[in-house]
Amino acid sequence: MKILAADTAAQSCSVAIRNNSDLLCEQTLISGQTHSRHLMGMIKNILDLSGLTINDMDGFAVTIGPGTFTGLRIGISLVKGLAAASGKPVAGISSLKALAMQSSFSGHLCAMIDARRKEVYSARYSVAASGFSSSIIKQESVETVMTPEKTVSGIHEPTLFIGSGAFLYQQKIEKILGERAIFPSLLQNTIQASTIAQLGMEQLQKKYCTSPHPLIPSYIRASDAEKMRSVTS
Repeated sequence: MKILAADTAAQSCSVAIRNNSDLLCEQTLISGQTHSRHLMGMIKNILDLSGLTINDMDGFAVTIGPGTFTGLRIGISLVKGLAAASGKPVAGISSLKALAMQSSFSGHLCAMIDARRKEVYSARYSVAASGFSSSIIKQESVETVMTPEKTVSGIHEPTLFIGSGAFLYQQKIEKILGERAIFPSLLQNTIQASTIAQLGMEQLQKKYCTSPHPLIPSYIRASDAEKMRSVTS
């Protein structure tokens, strides 16, 4: 099964193609520019390098959030368009679950993405190794947005903190939890499209997929425009 995946949930922009267990090609870019400037070109690049076309894909996968509102809309819109044009299914993947999935850690884990305004998107997981390069991930909390202090409150066991939010607030987390706070290598804090492709493949194989039209972002937090409408209504 060939899957083309994209992630635009945070500062990085990542695309990848998997063919079953093989990663054919992956490209990740952190440019500081809007993802719309690079995403289509990156997809064309990995297709060319893999010697494949959009019609060769069996399905698509894309992060649906949480993350930056504009970034999510760019990635979802483009992947929905590719899926609709090719008539292939698409899987929507949680950006927080992707972070948990790409860690090699076994135990308690908290995925955190910078939500700005001194808050983080987060969810807690338990991770158990189930063989070579394979893990069983169980989500232990709902995805939420709150301050780092509230996010780590109630954590009493050693926990791996992963993601852009964990990196940004590492000193604050360490001050609260001490040795209970564990952090991965810096590279693991960036969402990898190869992980999105793997999770998407699992969804598609289990028929947990959708047509492109119902695929919508999971923002968690209301946008500024929505807040203004609620105030003025």
